[in-house]
Amino acid sequence: MGKIFRLAIKNLTRQKRRNAILAIAIAFGFLIVTFIDGFTSGLVGNLENVISQVAGGTVLVAGYEKIPASEEGKKAQLINIVRDRNYIKELVLNNDIDYRYFSCFTQNMGQLIFNGQKSLIRVTGRDFSEKEFVDSFKLISGSFEGIQNEPMAMVINEKTSESMNLQVGDEVILVTTTLYGQNTVADFKIAAVTKSNTLVDATQVFVNIDYLNQLIGIPEGGYSTFTIFLKDKKQQDKVAQKIEDLIRADGKNVSSRKDAFKTNPKNIGRGIDKQFTSDDYMWEGTKYGVESLNDEIPAIKTVMDIVHMVSTIILLVILLIVMVGVSNTYRMVLYERIREIGTMRSLGMTGKDTGRVFTSEAVILCLIGACAGFIASLLVMLVIHLIPVTNESLSFFLNKGHFSFAISAFTVLGQYLLLIILTTIAVRGTAKKAASLSPAAALRSIK
Repeated sequence: MGKIFRLAIKNLTRQKRRNAILAIAIAFGFLIVTFIDGFTSGLVGNLENVISQVAGGTVLVAGYEKIPASEEGKKAQLINIVRDRNYIKELVLNNDIDYRYFSCFTQNMGQLIFNGQKSLIRVTGRDFSEKEFVDSFKLISGSFEGIQNEPMAMVINEKTSESMNLQVGDEVILVTTTLYGQNTVADFKIAAVTKSNTLVDATQVFVNIDYLNQLIGIPEGGYSTFTIFLKDKKQQDKVAQKIEDLIRADGKNVSSRKDAFKTNPKNIGRGIDKQFTSDDYMWEGTKYGVESLNDEIPAIKTVMDIVHMVSTIILLVILLIVMVGVSNTYRMVLYERIREIGTMRSLGMTGKDTGRVFTSEAVILCLIGACAGFIASLLVMLVIHLIPVTNESLSFFLNKGHFSFAISAFTVLGQYLLLIILTTIAVRGTAKKAASLSPAAALRSIK
């Protein structure tokens, strides 16, 4: 096999111009495919990261209690609350879940009032001592320094700041409701203004979780939702199912992703919601709802699948075009080397080995072109990544103001495997003809 490989390498150096043109064509094809796949995957990945930051993680565990209706004919009241802050945390820590960080938050709707102006907002209570959470913001004004010790501090985004003419240091009034529906009012002071990076957070403001809990009636140490940011986002469905099974094994009430899939196969998150909001479900105490980001926003996974499907189709089209060129080239090569084949066969080379020389030569040439195209695509990606982008409409597709690229090693290896298979098929006819030539007939041939 070593001799066949060396002979194939030697043959590639004989027609340098023709082989170089073929390799460049293959390299260009791989450059385009790798760039498209990396670029689109990067865009969707950045969008998913932004949504993950807004949602708080890639796996979400919420707690709900259902209070029976006080009057006949009325619906039971559903409240979003987890009273034990350590329960889910211990599940994560004690069961080999590969996470980047986890957190918990409380969320409620409310109204912000400043100088006679009113704005509906979604107020979220977070722990400002969490570095990952604070680092996810891009500050315009103000500071996060010492904010965790200021219970009445509020962080708003630039859209809220502009619409209400708010600046750091301004005092605002928050009108919201307790878990049980009573109105409640509190004063807050703007501590920081952050850059808006998504359409999702246009009405979202952040305050200290303990103070918000106190305001809306959640006991100390409680929260609405526990979130886990996994190191590998592809594992989110598996981890969500694992946490659900662990909660059920502890004898606690928990939603069922399997039942949700049966009722809403295209939107598991909606199916899980029905297990809490429907009058068909009643329970005592806390019932946990476990979802992945894919369950809550299935469109992200659909977009990723479409991206990879489109890039695969483009790859196939480009490779099929290139393979036509490879097939035609090696038919010419066979004609040029007929007497050479006769000489090799006369010296003892078998027909199979003769065919393998042609196949190996074509595969090596295609792999060289593919490797060159892959390296070229990395250089193109690096150059584009270094260019800052200031277009606000693209902000939620960017990573810190730059395009980023995501390349899957599995996808690249699959593309190379596909290249080898198609190349082998493209030169198979030529290799079979070379293998079937008799030494005497080949030596008598005149080119």
